[in-house]
Amino acid sequence: MATELFRNDHHLCIAFTDLVRGDDGVQANQFLVVDHGQSALIDPGGALLYTPLNMALTQYVQPRELSWILASHQDPDIIGSVDSWMLYTPARVVCSRLWGRFIPHNVPHYQKNAGSDRYHLLPDEGGEIPLGATSLHAVPAHFLHSVGNFQFYDPVSRILFSGDLGASMVEAGTPYAPVTDFDAHVPRMAGFHRRYMASNRACRWWARRARRLAIDMIVPQHGLPIRGRESIARFIDWVEGLACGVDLLEEAEALL
Repeated sequence: MATELFRNDHHLCIAFTDLVRGDDGVQANQFLVVDHGQSALIDPGGALLYTPLNMALTQYVQPRELSWILASHQDPDIIGSVDSWMLYTPARVVCSRLWGRFIPHNVPHYQKNAGSDRYHLLPDEGGEIPLGATSLHAVPAHFLHSVGNFQFYDPVSRILFSGDLGASMVEAGTPYAPVTDFDAHVPRMAGFHRRYMASNRACRWWARRARRLAIDMIVPQHGLPIRGRESIARFIDWVEGLACGVDLLEEAEALL
């Protein structure tokens, strides 16, 4: 199923949310941004998703016209299908410079069709990815949870595509709709974030940067989006105060 997140005369944001069937893999969302005929596919997933996502994509853009593949980090559920996207589309892959020599391990035809000209490697401070008449901003979110982690901010829709930050564990069949009760939503996020985010220091660093952005919606790669000024402010506050990762090592050692 495709869910329209934003549309105007020249700009479109789509979420694909139910392409992982049953227990075949971890539930994951994929995203498409189109502006003035150019397109970016964000976190397209692994080989499990290539065929269904390719088919769903054709409702909005032909794969042979795809401009960019954006990878928030290196995990298989983010970019494991990169070999197929590079073989069957002209898209360039955007990722952290830290992963520029790792992602090609997923590309068996690397020598033939996936040289360095197919990669746009981001420095730690991020950068802009031109798209039609606008640009998507690569926003640093390092150690949340990857050492080279980026989120992608769309200044037209004011959507922050946040990767694993904000991920929530929801039951299969849950409608893809913005969170309405933030307090009830926290337990869906808490366990994942405590384990997969590196430390509170990284969380606080992200929160300071996030407050500088005009955000109307935060859209994670897993689970439900967060929309509205109050809910977004509460989410940023929650992340800022989160004890996670290495903060919990002593607590974990007590259980061993």
